[in-house]
Amino acid sequence: MYAVIKTGGKQYRVQEGDTLRVEKLAGSAGDKIEFAEVLMLGGTESPKIGMPVVSGAKVAGDIVEQGRGRKVFSFRKKKEGWKRIRGHRQAFTAVKITKISG
Repeated sequence: MYAVIKTGGKQYRVQEGDTLRVEKLAGSAGDKIEFAEVLMLGGTESPKIGMPVVSGAKVAGDIVEQGRGRKVFSFRKKKEGWKRIRGHRQAFTAVKITKISG
């Protein structure tokens, strides 16, 4: 069985046992988390598609780690010798999916 969940403005297709990186969520490593915005449940004879969400469906998981991704640089330069370098590291939360119910 698989589910399509929405978190952080993005959609993810998940199965039990998957580990995924999502936008930063509140909590620390070892905490339990629940996703209530389930857009679709599939992998059975009759998939359930939500309008916009499947009622009563939930996806549970454990927070594995809180971290920051690799550094991404933005570089601008003009002829006159002017330049600007900026860096950014996006925060993420790694979540291991433990249960899909619905």
